[in-house]
Amino acid sequence: MRFWPHGVSVLSVDYEGDRMGVTLSSLVSLSLDPPLVGISVGKQASCYELLRHAGAFAVSMLGAEQEEIARKFAAGHPPIVHWQGVAIREGRVAPLIEGGVGWIEARTVAEHDVGDHTFFVGDVLVAERGPSTRALMYRDRDYHGL
Repeated sequence: MRFWPHGVSVLSVDYEGDRMGVTLSSLVSLSLDPPLVGISVGKQASCYELLRHAGAFAVSMLGAEQEEIARKFAAGHPPIVHWQGVAIREGRVAPLIEGGVGWIEARTVAEHDVGDHTFFVGDVLVAERGPSTRALMYRDRDYHGL
């Protein structure tokens, strides 16, 4: 699958003031009526339990110029380090990273156990287009603008 390009996003979660973010390439559109999205998160991911407890999540779809942000949230640093120097704004459910292709905020409506991951289905609360016109993609262990 590493040769199949994927869009790059940062998943953010806020549960009782604990905030985490992680780089994600598994965002999918599931339904338009009602609007539903899905994300796959590894059970060993640092944000996994927080995501399960929060009941909601936000996704910042990164622009081609945001590779550094993708790398920062993929590096496994402590949560406080992730947000340092990153332009964010407050969303309804979690922080949103400024400057990307767009943002989605969703309420978790289902969780499906799939091997070493859980597939979370989110009912879209808000979807917005951002200022970037070029998406950040991940293919063959590297980032590319599209």
